[in-house]
This record gives sequence, structure tokens and C-alpha cells, in this order.
Amino acid sequence: MSSDMVNILLPNEQAQVMFGEKLGRACAGSGVLFLQGTLGMGKTTMTRGILAAYGHQGAVKSPTYTLVEPYETEMAQVYHFDLYRLADPEELEYMGIRDYFDEQALCVIEWPDKGEGILPVPDIELTLTKEGDGRAAALKAYTAKGAEILAQLRTML
Repeated sequence: MSSDMVNILLPNEQAQVMFGEKLGRACAGSGVLFLQGTLGMGKTTMTRGILAAYGHQGAVKSPTYTLVEPYETEMAQVYHFDLYRLADPEELEYMGIRDYFDEQALCVIEWPDKGEGILPVPDIELTLTKEGDGRAAALKAYTAKGAEILAQLRTML
């Protein structure tokens, strides 16, 4: 297993949420995560698990129309982005996207390809694909912080 990659099978939605929680804990409240996968692969389900790691217990819906949904808990500031309906990456500049990316926040971004050229390099890119009735998750680190996150995640699996 490469040090900059993690692959895991998630047999059902509950496993996805539990894995998301572990990923959230491994991030320790900061970083940039790109969530890739076609419609219905469970990107928002994964985000629900990530948020649970920081004590969020309410509903988590994809911010398809608002583009970003902030979640502030006692443990972390998490911004959940869904760029599916973004017509042009330049729209992100108008909403002040760069202000969200600081050392004190975790940014989880669905459909990051829609923001290409504007978004920063992710620490982790997580790709979900269909695997039987469940999902396969492939995580790849792109930064030193991402490699640290994956190393921490491996200790939890």
C-alpha cells in the first residue's frame, strides 16, 4: 500500500458514515478534502460522517443551491461545498471562496472539478465508486498535510 493512498470497501451506508467519522477525526479540524463520485455515490453521506466526528448531530444536506453550508461546532469550523450547479469557476471568486480556506477550517468540497483553476490543491481527494451494494473509497494525498491525515487514518482502520 502506497503511503499516499488508502483504499477501503464500505459495504453499506452505515459503514460510509463510520468511515467518514474516522476521516474527520484524522483531519483534526482542518484541511481541504475533495469528494469525487457520480450522483448518488454518497458524497453527502460521507460528509455526514465527517461532521459527526466534530459533534454535529443534525441533518446534513447537500448545499447544491447555496454552494456552501457552514457548520460550527465546539471542535471545528467545517465548510461543506457542493459545486454541482456552478456554471463557471469564476463565480467562486464572487462569493469570496478564498476566505474559507484557512488553517483553522476543514473544507469538504463535492464536485471540485467545477471549481478547477480557483480551488486550492486538496490535501486529500476521496473518490467513491459503486462496489456491489456498497462503495469503494479511494483516498489520495496531494500535500504533506494530506499524507499526515492518511497516516493517522491508517491507525484507525
